[in-house]
Amino acid sequence: MLDTVGRSLAEGFWMFYDTFWALVLGFGLSGVVQAFVSKGEMQRALGDHRPATVARSSFFGMVSSSCSYAASALAKSLFARGADFTSAMVFMFASTNLVVELGIVLWLLIGWQFAVAEFVGGAVMIALLAVVLPRVVDVAELDAARLRVNAGVGGGGHEGHGAMAEHEAVPWRRRIRSTAGWSDAAGYTISDVTMLRKEIVIGFAVAGFAAMAVPVRVWQALFLTGHGFWSALENVIVGPVLAFISFVCSIGNVPLAAALWKGGISFGGVIAFVFADLLALPLVLIYRKFFGTRLAVKLSLVFWAVMSTAGLITEGIFQLAGLVPAVRRGDIATVHFGLNYTTVLDALGVAAFASLYWLYRNADRFGGGRGYAKDVVCAMQVRTSDAPARVHHAGSPYYFCSDRCLERFQADPDRYAGGD
Repeated sequence: MLDTVGRSLAEGFWMFYDTFWALVLGFGLSGVVQAFVSKGEMQRALGDHRPATVARSSFFGMVSSSCSYAASALAKSLFARGADFTSAMVFMFASTNLVVELGIVLWLLIGWQFAVAEFVGGAVMIALLAVVLPRVVDVAELDAARLRVNAGVGGGGHEGHGAMAEHEAVPWRRRIRSTAGWSDAAGYTISDVTMLRKEIVIGFAVAGFAAMAVPVRVWQALFLTGHGFWSALENVIVGPVLAFISFVCSIGNVPLAAALWKGGISFGGVIAFVFADLLALPLVLIYRKFFGTRLAVKLSLVFWAVMSTAGLITEGIFQLAGLVPAVRRGDIATVHFGLNYTTVLDALGVAAFASLYWLYRNADRFGGGRGYAKDVVCAMQVRTSDAPARVHHAGSPYYFCSDRCLERFQADPDRYAGGD
């Protein structure tokens, strides 16, 4: 037993070692975009779900990459402030699936084909969502949902527009040349890493155990193999179900996807599982709180359907192109240190992360941090002008990335009140 635990933890560590530099790169790029791209512009551009608007929603989502919880909160906020519901959901899908760090980690752990499939399948999934969702959700449900979120479920609100306008009045070209702007970008990077540290650790640990401790026969019993199309269909249906019960979301589910691929799941099943980070049970409960039970059930079923269908279509495209890997890698990750490109890139990643952390810690010296606050629950950096949730406690304002964090604060404010 101890040997199995040790080998599982070691496998998880080596996965992290192989991908550390990619995580730093991805989080760094995400921080830069979040600091310099205006959310007000996003909101004004998402007023309908025509093809051009869906394309804009996808682009804005890609450049606003974030964790699944923050993505759901931002999508709700955009919808509450006038964005089209379908476009807001497209934004949420893109911000958690069409992201650089996800593609790089997929490439490093299981192959470049999966990285390419993430973007091909992501485009297919978003197109399906844009077609299906408006035909499933009626106008009355949308009106009720907008009234619900505008009523401030979870503590959101619309105050602060003046501050938002003042913040966004500074052109991004000027901000990108300022040390203050880069310190804000560093703040986003460090806060995102802090916010997702548990998901990342859990993801790599669970993946290590899935790869080393779970017998292959278990995966073979769970995922049909050897039945052609029917195996592919069963795998893309079961993949999101596994994501629903695994509680691992955001980038944390990529290492587990690598372990599933090693265990026998199909190519399309891997893609459907990676896309299903937005179907983890805690997120489904959040949709219920945002939009009500009926609409949350509809959303979950639509999400499951488009994720599975996109996985199946993507597998068909890659099968026709001859790009589905014929051999499954025996080892997911490197199993030793050495003077190789991974070690060099990881060393550069450590240096880059240290520089970002220094900028973050010295933001006041460079004029950074103005118009921002830290979510004292998850440590995410949020703009005070458009924070998805906020509350006053003991005479001080507190800002949150999502209603989930607000609820945790309100359940035990004394625990968090000193953390700002």
